[in-house]
Amino acid sequence: MAELKLEKRGHTALITISNPPANTWTAQTLIALRDLVLQLNSDKDVYALVLTGEGEKFFSAGADLNLFASGDKTIASDMARVFGQAFETLSNFRGVSIAAMNGYAMGGGLEVALACDIRIAESQAVLALPEAKVGLLPCAGGTQNLAWLVGEGWAKRMILCGERVDAQKAHQIGLVEEVVGKGEALSKALALADKVAEQSPSAVTACKHLIQQGRYGSMAKALPLERELFVALFDTLDQKEGVNAFLEKRQAQWVNG
Repeated sequence: MAELKLEKRGHTALITISNPPANTWTAQTLIALRDLVLQLNSDKDVYALVLTGEGEKFFSAGADLNLFASGDKTIASDMARVFGQAFETLSNFRGVSIAAMNGYAMGGGLEVALACDIRIAESQAVLALPEAKVGLLPCAGGTQNLAWLVGEGWAKRMILCGERVDAQKAHQIGLVEEVVGKGEALSKALALADKVAEQSPSAVTACKHLIQQGRYGSMAKALPLERELFVALFDTLDQKEGVNAFLEKRQAQWVNG
């Protein structure tokens, strides 16, 4: 659809949020994002996903508050459901997802970045979850993912006190992994995505699953699973290719299988 642009660059899928002036989310764009990620999951030639916003000011300003002005609970329920489906599907993307944050990331605009594996922010970016200021709350993973990344204290400052953070502060508290100059987030994210293509896609999927297990289970359960998935990789062609390419001092040719 026009509000979400998909472009493939090598083994990387680039999704651009294109809903000016603030790249806000609608029910239609959220459903489209969910479906796009599911489509990319089944494309064995795609190893990484980069998400960015169109223009120079906004990564995404989240939902359009006009949707909630009537106080209609049916609209609220429908939007909460599609927000959750879209961003949880993104979080579970089998490859590596990178948010190239080119400006303001507010509310659902920050939550979609929180659903990605890695966040790169331009120096002028401003990040916030301001929902409580208008009588709402982050309903697309914000309360959980933010606290996981930055700790309870900073999550409470941003959500309960409405504190905005600039890119430098976001980097300091662990909300973003890197800060770059204005206009440089996309190129940096694409370069990082290119590094993903050097890894075995099968191994990346298994490793990502194990890392994210820490959010939902105990280490006592994750450690045996780590060993189990290690052995399971020996059923893949990429395992044999990776080891033999290293021993033969050549570049591995992955088949994602």
